[in-house]
Order: sequence, then C-alpha cells, then structure tokens
Amino acid sequence: MSVKGRIHSTESFGTVDGPGVRFVIFLQGCPMRCAYCHNPDTWDPTGGTPTEASELIEQFERNKGFYEGGGITVTGGEPLMQVDFLLELFTLAKEKGIHTCIDTSGIMYHPGDTEYNKTLDKLMEKTDLVMLDIKHIDPEKHKWLTSQPNDGILAFAKYLDEKHVDVWIRHVVVPGITDDDKYLFDLGYFIGGLGNLKALDVLPYHTMGVPKYEKLGLEYRLKDVPAMTQAEAIEKKEVILDGVRKRRAELKPEQ
Repeated sequence: MSVKGRIHSTESFGTVDGPGVRFVIFLQGCPMRCAYCHNPDTWDPTGGTPTEASELIEQFERNKGFYEGGGITVTGGEPLMQVDFLLELFTLAKEKGIHTCIDTSGIMYHPGDTEYNKTLDKLMEKTDLVMLDIKHIDPEKHKWLTSQPNDGILAFAKYLDEKHVDVWIRHVVVPGITDDDKYLFDLGYFIGGLGNLKALDVLPYHTMGVPKYEKLGLEYRLKDVPAMTQAEAIEKKEVILDGVRKRRAELKPEQ
C-alpha cells in the first residue's frame, strides 16, 4: 500500500537546490522554528496536499529533457518528518535513474531511535546527496535561534559520513547572530572532519520572508536585523574554510 506525502508545493526548474536543474518538492511540516525561516507556511504537519509518489515522478518525467545533469530535490518544511514517503519516492526515482537529493536540517535524527533509523538507512541507500543546513554550531545559541537542540543534527552529519552519503553543508549568516568568527571557525572545524563533505554554501540572510509572517499573523523575531550582502557572506565563508583547513591538516597523515 503506497504512502501519500503531504506536499506544500513544487518548483519545476530549481537551480539552487543541488547540481543541475532540479524538480523541487516542498514537503509540509517542520519541528524547527528558525527565527529567519522564510517558509513558515510549511510548519504545520497537517497542511499540504496528500499526494502519491508516482504522481510526482510523472511530473518530473513530463519535463525530463530539462533535468539532464539535475534531478529531484525534496525540501520543506522538514522532509525527514515524512521518511516513509521519501523512501517510496526515491525508490521510484532510482528505478528511473533519477539523481536524488534531500535538503534537511537533520533535526529528525536521533541515534537511539532504532525503528526510525531502520527506514532512514534504507532511504540513504537511495539518496545521492544530502544538503544539510547547520543553523548554529553552539548548542545554546542554536536553541535560541531554532527552538531545538543541535546534538542530533551534528550526529546526523557524522551518520551521513558513516553511510558515505555525499553532503553539501549550508549555513545562513545572520548579522549579530550567526556571524561571529569564533563560531564560524568552530563550524568549519567540525565539518572539516567529515570525509563526505563535497561543498559549502554560505548564504547571506535576507528579509524576503517577512511578508509571509505578516500575512499569517506571526511575530518575526528578526524584524530589526538588516539583510547581509553577498560580499559579507563571502568573507564569512573564508572563516569557515579556515576551520575546515585546520581540521583537515590535523587529520592528514604524516608523510
């Protein structure tokens, strides 16, 4: 019996959600409450449209010619809230040779959750790439920023390394909140220890999601925080890369 996913929306020609042009699927539901989230309308796990995995594959196939070098990316919300549906979707995708990517915060991973992790293990066998968004390396600041701890998220990063699943790390740099050089270096030092690290995306904070909060009647906690420029984000990326280089130098075997 097939599992229906709760789908918020889809985007036919995504260009920033993994390699190549992507068919992007936004799943409904997220336990995180990131202060800068630009999709608060995806938080409610009971929202969205129940959809068969086969329907989404059919949508991909209709534009297949545009996706050469690309594939399917599932994002949200938090896609790993619907792990059974993802397994069905990616199983169908791999049968057709489609590149699969999950854009996740990693918040659903708990090392002791044996039943969930059995399904997750199967899903990882069908997953070509994980884009992991690490919000903050410091535990307390992460809780303030997202309302959730980060220990499971960092454990998920190590789990992906153990499973040899390629990972792209994403980090949003927010002025006065996630732009401290110490924590950026610490983040780089942590991800520098991952053997599966393939890319690092450092994204400047923007305020484009503010109108959604107003429409939904939600308070936007960062209303007084200015957007960051791309140039500033590039400078901060170098700090993270310094941490990566230091960790990799330490791990490099002596010649």
